[in-house]
Amino acid sequence: MHHENHTVILDFFLLGFQNLRLFRIPFFILLFSIYIITITGNLFIVLLVSLSHTLHTPMYFFLGQLSLCDTLLSMSVVPNMLDVILKEGKTISLLGCVTQLQMFGWCCIAECYILTVMSCDRYLAICKPLHYSSIMDFKMCLYLVMLSWSLGFLFSIITCVLIYELEFCNHNIIDHFFCDFLPIVDLSCSDTSVVDLEVFMVTPFILLFPFVFVIVTYIYIFLTILGISSITGRQKAFSTCSSHLTVVCLYYGTLISIYLSPSKGYSLNINKITSLFYTMVTPLFNPVIYSVRNQDIRKELNVLIREKEHGCFY
Repeated sequence: MHHENHTVILDFFLLGFQNLRLFRIPFFILLFSIYIITITGNLFIVLLVSLSHTLHTPMYFFLGQLSLCDTLLSMSVVPNMLDVILKEGKTISLLGCVTQLQMFGWCCIAECYILTVMSCDRYLAICKPLHYSSIMDFKMCLYLVMLSWSLGFLFSIITCVLIYELEFCNHNIIDHFFCDFLPIVDLSCSDTSVVDLEVFMVTPFILLFPFVFVIVTYIYIFLTILGISSITGRQKAFSTCSSHLTVVCLYYGTLISIYLSPSKGYSLNINKITSLFYTMVTPLFNPVIYSVRNQDIRKELNVLIREKEHGCFY
């Protein structure tokens, strides 16, 4: 119900980072540089996995999807955030805000499921090697990836439709650098119980259950690795999953810390820093971790460089 003394809000104002002053331009240059490196690194992995026949395996197929997810996640948040920093705040429409949240949520949820699928892949490869090729064939890989992207889109679009139906009045300032869920819902002057209930019901399927699944699979993986008699065999088995485990810890750690923390008062600044971490630092670390710690990636990179030098790259 509308009240006469309420002004309906159709636009929001993103505050971004306050009191940067002399650090505004250096901060902008730093984040812009990280963004360029992140997009370049992740797109490089996507292209490398696509072009190299030796990397046409389930593990690298999922890695390519993870890099694609990181690319889209960064593109949905960082360009607008850089504009907010440069202008010291920016106005964004309600539709634009919800659209950004939908794209961001889609990529975040899809990445949770892709990381879960990657842990399943490593479990089958290490714990069930004799059945691995028959289970994790191309159709299964494609099905799991499509399911991950589809669930991410479904859960995010439901939340965003419910948010778009909310009423916003009197206050339109979002104390954040992008349209995240908690800052938007806090501004609503209507009943948010439906969207709160929806998020409460789907969060275990997005964060809790996948995270528990990853933990359980890695317990079995470590037990299997410890049972390998040769030191070389143990090292080889562990090297195939160490990069993925590092990325999982970074990604789930930051997501859980921000969405399980209080959303009011002093925690807003902490949420900004944590959000900056998983929207910029984690997508940057993924290609770095896989490029530095993965011998196959480094080997194929060297092959492509040599082919380019000899004019054989096509």
